Amino acid sequence: MTIRLHDTSARQIRDFTPLVPGCVSIYLCGATVQAAPHIGHVRSYLNFDIMRRWFQYRGYDVTFIRNVTDIDDKIIAKSGEQNRPWWSIGYENERAFNEGYDALACLPPTYEPRATGHIPEMVEMMRGLIERGHAYEADGNVYFDVRSFEGYLQLSNQELDNLLQPEGEGETGKRDQRDFAMWKAAKPGEPSWETPWGRGRPGWHLECSAMAHKYLGEAFDIHGGGIDLIFPHHENEIAQAKAFGDEFAKYWVHNAWVTMSGEKMSKSLGNSVLVSEMVKRWRPIVLRYYLGTPHYRSMIEYSEEALREAESAFARIEGFIQRVVEKAGGPVDAAPEVPPAFAEAMDDDLGVPQALAIVHTAVRQGNSALAADDKEAAVARLAEVRAMLGVLGLDPLDEHWAAEADRDDDLHGVVDTLVRLVLQQREAARARKDWATADAIRDQLQQSGLVIEDGPDGPRWTLGPR
Repeated sequence: MTIRLHDTSARQIRDFTPLVPGCVSIYLCGATVQAAPHIGHVRSYLNFDIMRRWFQYRGYDVTFIRNVTDIDDKIIAKSGEQNRPWWSIGYENERAFNEGYDALACLPPTYEPRATGHIPEMVEMMRGLIERGHAYEADGNVYFDVRSFEGYLQLSNQELDNLLQPEGEGETGKRDQRDFAMWKAAKPGEPSWETPWGRGRPGWHLECSAMAHKYLGEAFDIHGGGIDLIFPHHENEIAQAKAFGDEFAKYWVHNAWVTMSGEKMSKSLGNSVLVSEMVKRWRPIVLRYYLGTPHYRSMIEYSEEALREAESAFARIEGFIQRVVEKAGGPVDAAPEVPPAFAEAMDDDLGVPQALAIVHTAVRQGNSALAADDKEAAVARLAEVRAMLGVLGLDPLDEHWAAEADRDDDLHGVVDTLVRLVLQQREAARARKDWATADAIRDQLQQSGLVIEDGPDGPRWTLGPR
């Protein structure tokens, strides 16, 4: 068994070999909490949640770090616009991100450090970089000297002489305009912390280098994030960490965007779809299916139609599970192992689309077994399906999703009573061979969003796609 991952730095898929046998260390760039999350933000963590689950299935002990950027220019700007403390905005939106992660059944990180909680680590790193000649202070700012680090821009495959980086507001005293700020001198009314170079606040890039060093040490296995972070954020992280003396990340893994009309979904473009609103309109498990089942390196073009297709596809899986549970007279445990073809797909750069095809094949085989009244075969397929869905975080019988279903039980019971009354009228019409009335009742129920299936034990209903 060898897991293979696409390494951005190598520009190819590589066999994964952990630094410590049996262990995997992952650092994921988390949220900048100036606003509530849209589904593009959640997609990133969801992709790495699936990676983490697969490593755990393969027997690895995973340490997973996801940081929170709770101070930056955008948060300070929001503070001024809303006349609220910067920390109030950050905390409110940090909670919104975690609520979104939880709604989609993402496992919590091992640690979730905040930038403002690690100022001493940042000061230590800056001091070391200045001593080594890789950084300098000017007017209370601390800059990284990009020409001092030979490997700069190797991740993004750019040439330094072709790089243009305009001077940031208040970033005075640079030796080269391409040098980037690790520490920004204090401005009136802005939050600041004391350092040997005066009061100020962190630059965006410094925090991740310092926190990765604190929680994962000088070297770790995987650094993740969206493709938009490759430059400048991840390039600058690498420069800081390696110039400080760390080996830093062995593999770089990046997920693609969720787009709308071909553009990256972002707060600044005003085309974001907030998670808090989406979970009111769509079941969270359907959102997870929609965002998590495309390959992590593929763009997702957002549309209502695509979500409805995802809902229909997942409804077929759920319908099979429900029928087998009814046939078996109770829950069926997941199989101890996933099918070999599923494992092969997941080992190959987390090939979720190919793995999902194995899930749907098992569902079709299980439905055929049900039609043939082969209970044993149907139960066996369900056990496999549950094992595979469990790896993807999509098992409807899992405790997380079962709790969600429990919250809907009261309403479901009321609807079930009403629908069964109508179905009894349909059965009475069929008994007296009044096919026109029976068909009309069925059609009206379907127009209401219900799917009616006639079986040997009588009619049953399920919610159809929107």
